[in-house]
Amino acid sequence: MSDHEQQLAPRRGKVLEALARAERKVFTRPAPKSAKAQVKFLLTLAKGSTKALAERLGVSRRTVERYRAGKLTTPQKRLQAVLMEETESEWQPQVRAQARKQASTSSGMMVEVTAYFGFVGRGSSDDGRERSITTAISPTYAKQILELQEAGATEEDLHPIVAEAITESYFTEWGTRAAGLRADFTHVQSIEFRF
Repeated sequence: MSDHEQQLAPRRGKVLEALARAERKVFTRPAPKSAKAQVKFLLTLAKGSTKALAERLGVSRRTVERYRAGKLTTPQKRLQAVLMEETESEWQPQVRAQARKQASTSSGMMVEVTAYFGFVGRGSSDDGRERSITTAISPTYAKQILELQEAGATEEDLHPIVAEAITESYFTEWGTRAAGLRADFTHVQSIEFRF
């Protein structure tokens, strides 16, 4: 196994992971679970090119061929994680696109977050602290968040827009109170999105 194959898969931040989980929840059929089925599915997307798939997965071409043939069945943890991530990121693109479009145009998203919220604003007497919040995010903010995610935004890029969306819906109640308040959040313990 090469050094490249031994490297751990890159880990995404909590907000990006939460967005990916939200997309998986809209699947109408389960994604392939076995390594053989995942490799076959990914090979169809790679137009049968074992070389292209091997590069995408960070393994040798021969490894891809062995999984396709069923000679190997239990991948190591890193490869198992990469296979699952790659399969689910490509699974049911039309279903995911429809959910994203609906969230961006009409329904918005729900967010459930536990994080440290700090405040900036005129008349704010509330010191920052850890809070657990569940609130709706407007379609305008949902669209911005999803567009940033699609453009390859980092976790740090997404935090301000998610904080702004939560501020608008939860803290200022769509502009009906606490004018000028701005909330920032850090130390995210957990976060979930729902389409």
